[in-house]
Amino acid sequence: MYIKKSKLFAKFMTITMIMALMLLSACAGNNKHQDRENATDKNPIKIVSNSGNDQAKNKDYSDEELVKKLPGFKNGTKKVNGITIHYVEGGKGEPLFLLPGWPETWYAFHKIMPALAEKYHVYSVDYRGMGSSDKPESGYDKKTMASDIYALVKKLGYEKINLAGHDIGAPVAYAYAAMYPQATKKLAMMDASHPNDNFLKIPILPPPGVYDVDNPDRAKFYWWFAFNTIPELPEQLLQGKQLDIAYNWLFDYLAYEKGAITKEERAIYIAAYAKPGALRAGNNWYRAFRQDIEDLKTYKNLSVPVLGIGGVSGYKNLDLFLHAHATDLKLVKLDKCGHWIAEENPQETIKLFKEFFS
Repeated sequence: MYIKKSKLFAKFMTITMIMALMLLSACAGNNKHQDRENATDKNPIKIVSNSGNDQAKNKDYSDEELVKKLPGFKNGTKKVNGITIHYVEGGKGEPLFLLPGWPETWYAFHKIMPALAEKYHVYSVDYRGMGSSDKPESGYDKKTMASDIYALVKKLGYEKINLAGHDIGAPVAYAYAAMYPQATKKLAMMDASHPNDNFLKIPILPPPGVYDVDNPDRAKFYWWFAFNTIPELPEQLLQGKQLDIAYNWLFDYLAYEKGAITKEERAIYIAAYAKPGALRAGNNWYRAFRQDIEDLKTYKNLSVPVLGIGGVSGYKNLDLFLHAHATDLKLVKLDKCGHWIAEENPQETIKLFKEFFS
């Protein structure tokens, strides 16, 4: 009897263990499924990230392919100051040089280039460190970068040009006009000033409301001014998906409305900054800000005509700077427009440029 009971008990325990294992397995499967659902809910930026590096892997975003989108334009390169500068040119008339900003390339002006080419010979330039231009170890102060543009202008056979810059391109354009007024007909600066003493007063902690995503008219907090200056760290952190996530956040944060920079445009820019040396070079534009502030003190105020165009958050700083550093000035604030002026409001940009540069 004892043996029979033992056998029955053993069978009972075996069945119980099997049922317990089956139950644990089912629970684990449900937990994994729930974890995936929670991750999707808590990390919606994964959806956005598909517009960057993943898309770039499957498409050709070379300059040769991109320029095909702009009939009448072509790629060009020149070696100046020991580096190769890439640009895209097209149109006829007086020369108009366009200098884009971070984190973009010459393609930032693709929406306005065809219309401007009806009246001007347009050059959209990848300056030192950008896009397909060389990315040397040094020379990222705006004074040196402006000297690159001046050398490029001379090599292309021009004595005097019209010049427009956006974001980082704006201080490069300002430095050009300040150093070479005889080679500058008119200057336009878009949503950014030259680095100046006010940059040293930017707080380390964000003011209230700057991250209120429900308010498109909110002021912006430029935390990346500090982040990009840290030696090597941004280049180490922003790899693969992390670059995708960070830049997608930036494109939305600085726009008046999310999605102002399209998925394809994001992919084009992210692919450019994923290239070897590109992050280092782009961050070096910021690492040179201290030198830029000192160089500004050596320039005379601009005497050439200046047009300042600002979006809802960038206008104030541009207004303060240009009133202190330019004498022949026109300022325009674009309502319901963020930082990406030529892409968010191309028609108004074209209109303003044609009126000003005529």
